[in-house]
Amino acid sequence: MSRKVKYGIIGVGNMGSSHLRSFKEGKLPELELVAVADINPARLEWAKEQLPELKVYNTATELINSGDCEAVVIATPHYDHPPIAIEALKAGLHVLTEKPAGVYTKQVRELNEFAKTVDRTFAIMFNQRTNVVYRKLREIVQSGEYGQIRRVNWIITDWFRTQAYYDSGGWRATWAGEGGGVLINQCPHNLDLWQWICGMPCKIRAFCREGQWHNIEVEDDVTIYAEYPNGASGVFIASTGDCPGTNRLEITMDKAKAVCEKNEIKLYVLNDFTSEYTFKAKEGFAKLSGQYVDVEIEGESTHHVGVLNAFAANILRGEPLYANGEEGINSLMISNAAFLSSWLGKDVELPLDEDLFLAELNKKIAASNTNKEVKEAVQEDMGSTYGT
Repeated sequence: MSRKVKYGIIGVGNMGSSHLRSFKEGKLPELELVAVADINPARLEWAKEQLPELKVYNTATELINSGDCEAVVIATPHYDHPPIAIEALKAGLHVLTEKPAGVYTKQVRELNEFAKTVDRTFAIMFNQRTNVVYRKLREIVQSGEYGQIRRVNWIITDWFRTQAYYDSGGWRATWAGEGGGVLINQCPHNLDLWQWICGMPCKIRAFCREGQWHNIEVEDDVTIYAEYPNGASGVFIASTGDCPGTNRLEITMDKAKAVCEKNEIKLYVLNDFTSEYTFKAKEGFAKLSGQYVDVEIEGESTHHVGVLNAFAANILRGEPLYANGEEGINSLMISNAAFLSSWLGKDVELPLDEDLFLAELNKKIAASNTNKEVKEAVQEDMGSTYGT
């Protein structure tokens, strides 16, 4: 029988319990769940009910130092991701952290720099990178066949949340507890896909409206304008207040336009490069001709289970991860820049001033209310969304 990686889950709330169920259902053949940790005794009791043989710990430190595990999956609140990951790596464990990598890039940069000094697998749960539609879109864009990106627009507003959702946790939708709203909670995957497919922007101007549609202190409606080193521009719109929402990603390249919506890609290919035709056409109102091209999407989107199994395969045989942990800083850089731009009311160049961002974030934290009234917990269908 082949060897399995003994691992523990730190945090058995929404995502941690989902990962536990994946193991219980036999979807992780090279992983053996042996321990969990949570500061909430009720969650530990639930975990033992699911898997009576599990060892349970009250803190991350206890699990990390137990000797039970050679790897951990971190599914705690956002601020805790980097310090727990560093602690686990220092103890010689392999680490897979949930998204986002952290709340501010200065904290995540410290984690990344330490991770480079140890010979351990460090991964992040960017499960949307397993989505075959986005993988195909990335292949199209990065092939170079259709020239450089000229414009990218992503409207991702199908995140509708009720006030009951925000009232379900004292930490939820607070600067001190969560570090943000729709950008830090719902959109880390989209922000990662945006930069993974199109590359990192060099300048951000953003409008993050706080408590626009809900009684919360963080942003629930965002518009980001981005500029790229090659002169391209982008717009990213997100909200938890729209119903019905939209999820439409449109990428205009020099010789083609790709539209990703409803789990399919429509690709319109021009017969010439726009940049060349613009200057050689003799008619003022001339239009470039082209045609739609079929896009074949193959394979299976394996989501969280795929990332976990790749994590095990990397530890056991050195097979590639879907996302190295160090890459988590990129999407966070975009959201940090968007916050800073909105707070200061001006453009922010990337990489951003990390000390300035942290100083401004600390002002928000100082005025934050994590003692808000908590109402009955909301049951969420983890099969229908990848935000928490």
